[in-house]
Amino acid sequence: MPKIKNNAKEIIQKQRTVMAGLSKIVLTRVFALALVPLVLASSACAEMPKLKTCISKNGVTLQVLGSGGPIADDGRASSSYLVWVNGKSRILIDAGGGSFLRFGEARGSFSELAFVGLSHFHTDHSADFPALLKSGSFSDQRDVITVAGPGDGGVFPGLVEFINTLLNDENGAYAYLSAYRDGRRGFAKLGMHEVNDSAPASRLVFQDAAEDIQIHAMRVPHGIVPTLAFRVSVGGVVLVFSSDQNGKDPLFVDFAKNADILVMHMPIPEDAIGVAIALHAKPSLLGKIAAEANAKTLLLSHFMARSIRGLDKNVEQVEGNYRGSVLLADDLACYSPGND
Repeated sequence: MPKIKNNAKEIIQKQRTVMAGLSKIVLTRVFALALVPLVLASSACAEMPKLKTCISKNGVTLQVLGSGGPIADDGRASSSYLVWVNGKSRILIDAGGGSFLRFGEARGSFSELAFVGLSHFHTDHSADFPALLKSGSFSDQRDVITVAGPGDGGVFPGLVEFINTLLNDENGAYAYLSAYRDGRRGFAKLGMHEVNDSAPASRLVFQDAAEDIQIHAMRVPHGIVPTLAFRVSVGGVVLVFSSDQNGKDPLFVDFAKNADILVMHMPIPEDAIGVAIALHAKPSLLGKIAAEANAKTLLLSHFMARSIRGLDKNVEQVEGNYRGSVLLADDLACYSPGND
C-alpha cells in the first residue's frame, strides 16, 4: 500500500482532464450523435477508472467508492466508502448512485459485510442500497448485517420507514427482497439501528469484539435533513466520516478527535451563500474543524462542479486553517493510515 501523501496537484490535474473529456463527449454528441456512436462510447469508457482493489491481508484500509455529488457531471460516483479489515470488505458507509458498480470494481464482497451506515436519505448517499441488496441475494451471506441510519424529520423518512418502504412484504418497492427483513429463504437479515434526536451526542451502533471494531454515530446539522456522522474504530485505527454537514455543531470536534483519517465533504466553494451554507461547511471551516479535532489526515470528498471549478483555491482555504496532510478523494483510491 502506498504511503499517504498530499495528492492535491495530481487529483486537480486529473479532474481537469476528466471534465475536459466529458465536455468533448457532450459537444461531439451534439454535432455527430447519429454518425459516430461507437467512437463516443469508446471516448466515454476511456475516462472510467480501472479495476482496483484494496485487499490486504493485514490492517485497515479505507477505499473511496464514490467521491462525487448528486449531479452526473463530474465523472465520479456519488458518496460511498468501503473499509477493509484484514483483507475483508467489512464496513460500508453510504451507497450513493454509482457505488454499486464501484463496489464490484473494488472486488468488495457482500458476504463479508458486517455493517452499513446510511448517513441520510438524499439519493446521492442511499440510492444504490437496494441494488446492493439484490446483488447480495446471490451471495452466501447468512449473518446479520447491521444497518444504521437517522430517524425521521420533515419529508425525510427514518431508517425503519426507509427499509420498510423498500422491503415491505405487501407493498414494498422491492417486496421480492423482503426476506432481508427477517432472514427468510436463506437471505441475510438486516438488523436496523435508527438514531434519532433523543439519542446522546454519540451512540454505539455496532461492535465486534473478535475484530475489535466499534462504530459510533452522532446527529450532525445538514439543513432540514436528518443526518449522521460515523466514527469507525478498528484496533488502534480511527476513521471518521463527517457526511454532509454545515459544521455548526461544536460536539462534532470531540466526535472526530484524533482521527487517523477524517473524511469531510467539500461540495461548495468558499464564496457560497444561502441554502448551500445551511447544508454544507465552507472549505475554510472544514480546515478549522480538522485542526481542532487534531486529525492526522484530512480526506476531502463529495465534490461537485461548483467546488471543482476552483478546487485549487478551495484547497488553499482548507490548508489555511489546517497544517496536517490534506488529500483529495478519488473513486477507487485506497488510503491506509498505518502507512503514513
